[in-house]
Amino acid sequence: MNPRYDSRMRFGELVSASKAVAETNARLAKVGHLSAYLKRLSQDEIEIAVEFLSGSPRQGRIGVGWSTLSALRDVVPAESATLELRDVDETFERAAAASGAGSNAARSQILRDVLRRATYDEQDFIVRLLFGELRQGALEGVLVEAVARAADVSSTRLRRAAMMAGALAPVARAALTDGDAALARFIIQPGLPVQPMLAQSAETVEEAIQELGEVSLEYKLDGARIQVHKSNDDVRVFSRNLRDVSVAVPEIVEIVAALPAREIILDGEVMAFRRDGMPLPFQVTMRRFGRKLDVEAQRRELPLTPAFFDALYLDGQAILDEPLTNRMAAIERIVPVKWRVPRIVTARPDEALAFQERSIANGHEGVMAKATGGTYAAGRRGQAWIKVKRARTLDLVVLAAEWGHGRRQGTLSNLHLGARHLAGGFVMLGKTFKGMTDEMLAWQTKKFLELETARDAYTVYLRPELVVEVAFNEIQESQYPGGLALRFARVKRYRPDKSAADADTIATVRTLYEQMTNSGG
Repeated sequence: MNPRYDSRMRFGELVSASKAVAETNARLAKVGHLSAYLKRLSQDEIEIAVEFLSGSPRQGRIGVGWSTLSALRDVVPAESATLELRDVDETFERAAAASGAGSNAARSQILRDVLRRATYDEQDFIVRLLFGELRQGALEGVLVEAVARAADVSSTRLRRAAMMAGALAPVARAALTDGDAALARFIIQPGLPVQPMLAQSAETVEEAIQELGEVSLEYKLDGARIQVHKSNDDVRVFSRNLRDVSVAVPEIVEIVAALPAREIILDGEVMAFRRDGMPLPFQVTMRRFGRKLDVEAQRRELPLTPAFFDALYLDGQAILDEPLTNRMAAIERIVPVKWRVPRIVTARPDEALAFQERSIANGHEGVMAKATGGTYAAGRRGQAWIKVKRARTLDLVVLAAEWGHGRRQGTLSNLHLGARHLAGGFVMLGKTFKGMTDEMLAWQTKKFLELETARDAYTVYLRPELVVEVAFNEIQESQYPGGLALRFARVKRYRPDKSAADADTIATVRTLYEQMTNSGG
């Protein structure tokens, strides 16, 4: 083991390591940069650094909105690097703790103070970290390999431990501090949430069946992901980000408490429904989460229903490594059909397509196709799960674009999207950097610079002339100026046949949002 240093790490060294990772496409080189950096951290800096490099503060969302962060872009950077890693973490801690009247102004001032002490590159890292847009190439898979190399442990064992722990950061600290022996204590057990398995995407059910063969086909719900743990009389419900939300969802606790299993860990979703049985949109369901006051009133007004689709643990035995058919058999023995996700098993595209149409007719997003022999790849976007869901499109105007990072260095890639306002001007609906080919990036960078009206250190502002067709799955409430934002927005194509006057209006977007809210999607 390498000794853990007692000296305090400069924040700029993390930023430099991140930048080095972003500027190389070679995976081994990325691992090398990160491994060398991780070896030099003191014990109490490891979790901070791993979370930052993964793209999020340890505190999660700290209550700072888009407008506040945008206003911080004018802070003049420091000439030299003096910030320490823990300075930034402690700043986020103070900002997250601010509450009550004046809390927004307090958070803004706290962040402004730390940005004054930050160099240009450090400012860029902090703002992108808080925006959730830190696209540096240091994804968790690369970080796992880097931690494994720095700690001289097996990357397979480290990855497994991180899945069981629900996060890489505490496992990284254990491995870098105590070595391989420390990994043995990270096992699946009721009460300790594990990272949820994620899915790949496909355009059609035919494509999914071609990839997987016979599949377990399920309704793709637009609900809130939950993981429920039962151990005797103790039932806990965890959200997608592994936060304990048991207090907010007592009906789910009661349902699982009554199941005929002494111990069980279930994966599923929870949804709110209209009186006619159609599902309400994701953002409506999410109103129930985080509630600690008036829970019973909320329960009466917006009752929730679970739809479980996997089991990871049953009566003392971990079953996540067993085939899906075995795990589904366990669910069918334990969970009543009304609380299971609708599913069929088929290898026939015509049956799969009919099932997909039934899912959409019932107000859901599409279908999930799962390999019947697949295991549960906790924390990973496993090849054994494929989602097929519909997308909607809007024609929007590009208002600005941000300079890219990593392989997109030197290109304008993160688009600011606006809808037309009938009274004049445009209203921002959010951003996207997804769906762009290298050819599109090169073309739009050249075109954007021709339309430039102003710029700052990060962003080029444009004459609102270019119309882009944007695909998305849902519309949700947000802190953007329009009050709405697109979920999973990605560029489909530019529309040179349309002028900005032909773009969709904010009124259209609001009407679509209301229709989706009222119809359940």
